[in-house]
Amino acid sequence: MQDTPTDSPQPAPQETPKIRFHLPLPHIGRVFGNDWFALKAEAFARFFGTPVFLIAQTIIVIVWIALNVAGSANFDVYPFILLNLAFSLQAAYAAPLILLAQTRQADRDKAHAVADALHREELANASQTRLDLTVEQNLSIMALLEQNTRLTESVKEMSERIEILTRQMHGKMAFEDKDRS
Repeated sequence: MQDTPTDSPQPAPQETPKIRFHLPLPHIGRVFGNDWFALKAEAFARFFGTPVFLIAQTIIVIVWIALNVAGSANFDVYPFILLNLAFSLQAAYAAPLILLAQTRQADRDKAHAVADALHREELANASQTRLDLTVEQNLSIMALLEQNTRLTESVKEMSERIEILTRQMHGKMAFEDKDRS
């Protein structure tokens, strides 16, 4: 039995992931590193701008001030020096963490921009290749059409010659038949 193209196993085409921009980018390290601290620090930095953090901080400050003004607790009296110190400490840690998180996001954005540019370039190259193939095929079709036209003209000329020869032969045969009778 002969092998036909359908009998031989075809290698599966390699499919590129459609979500390649959502895949982790291994060549980009985290600003904080790749250990436990890095993950927690980046998560904490991202948490600073959330509504949950802002509402929780507002509630804590209101309770802090209310307890100290009402006299229920006297751990931080009116100029609220300890509250100012807490805000300063929070700002001292929040600013660098937020900047580091922004740097990390900028690195990710840059990697995605580079990947997008490469993807657009691949698409442009594929489009140019298809365009070149189309032009080449059109030229081949034009050449075949010209060849077909020449062949059709040759067939027409030969048909006309055959018709002339057939008439001449018919005339001679008819003339010979008259001479014989």
